[in-house]
Amino acid sequence: MESDARKMEWLEFDLLEPYTHLAHGVFLRHGGKSQGAFASLNLGSEAGDHPDSCKANRELVREALGIPKLVFPHQTHGTAVARITAKNFDKTVQADAIYTTEKNIALGVCHADCQAAIFYDPVHEAIGVVHAGWRGLSQNIYARTLEAMQREIGTRPQNLIVCIAPSLGPDHAEFKNYKQEFPQDFWSSQVKPNYFNLWQIARKQLNALGILDKNIEISEVCTHCNAKDYFSYRRDKETGRHGTIIALKG
Repeated sequence: MESDARKMEWLEFDLLEPYTHLAHGVFLRHGGKSQGAFASLNLGSEAGDHPDSCKANRELVREALGIPKLVFPHQTHGTAVARITAKNFDKTVQADAIYTTEKNIALGVCHADCQAAIFYDPVHEAIGVVHAGWRGLSQNIYARTLEAMQREIGTRPQNLIVCIAPSLGPDHAEFKNYKQEFPQDFWSSQVKPNYFNLWQIARKQLNALGILDKNIEISEVCTHCNAKDYFSYRRDKETGRHGTIIALKG
């Protein structure tokens, strides 16, 4: 099946619009080469799709953004954070958050219901992407990412802009074993028995780190609710993965 790149669609964040030297997007499921359950712009190499289709889809995305290199980590639902440099960009890193100060290297994470966050530090010209499922939220991967950026490049929370892609909404975020899975401070975000507002949890975590509310943009769009545009692991099990991607243009 031939892809039609003209059918590719992606979302961009209002908070990042003033920064014209950034290229970014949350890519929806249209305009790629994958078929069946992965139709059609699956970017997840470990979702079960044919490797050639995924590779072709990533190339379509890279071309759409106009960036020479595109890097995805090997995600493990952990809290590892890796810095991408000109020396290691072509090596696969095991991490759920990556960041860089390099130009012309796009960073991406794959997701289908999990949160994907873009971090941008306009003072130090640093960008990052974070994959945060419920395990990542429980282990506060957002804090781990900020800590790494603070330690290595001097990022200050009050300067950081954070944008979170469409993800699992409160109507479908059911956790029957939440008392074992979630820290107790998450429990107040229960919207009805066993259902949680993970968007609210993310905002609370970011605020607690000192990130200003005006610098947080959460796309409160539920991936589970819209099969036409979004992959959802909870809804379909066998499904593709979106890519949330950012780059500093050269």
